[in-house]
Amino acid sequence: QVPLEESGGGSVQAGGSLRLSCVTSEYTYSRACMGWFRQAQGKEREGVAAIDSGGSTTYVDSVKGRFTISQNNAKNTLYLQMNSLKLEDTAMYYCAAVSGVRCTPAALVFGFWGQGTQVTVSS
Repeated sequence: QVPLEESGGGSVQAGGSLRLSCVTSEYTYSRACMGWFRQAQGKEREGVAAIDSGGSTTYVDSVKGRFTISQNNAKNTLYLQMNSLKLEDTAMYYCAAVSGVRCTPAALVFGFWGQGTQVTVSS
């Protein structure tokens, strides 16, 4: 079992910002492709952003220019800064880790993930 603990979700008006955090073990943090996927009610899981062990990042097209994935190596912590939030960003967001595959947002849904944190964007 891979420890992944998310925090930082909440409710925000459209156009606002939130920052999600995810703490994991040093072993996972240093070796895995990590990132975030989301699942809106009644919809399939969607990879949002991924970062590989070398620090390269990729994003799903719908969040490019608005979301930024980053990490704090000293704290084994992953972040997702979400700006200019839209109604369609409303979902449960999961921190995930996967290894052995090409590091993309879509690949994250096939790895391990945490309990999730809810993000609700209202008008």
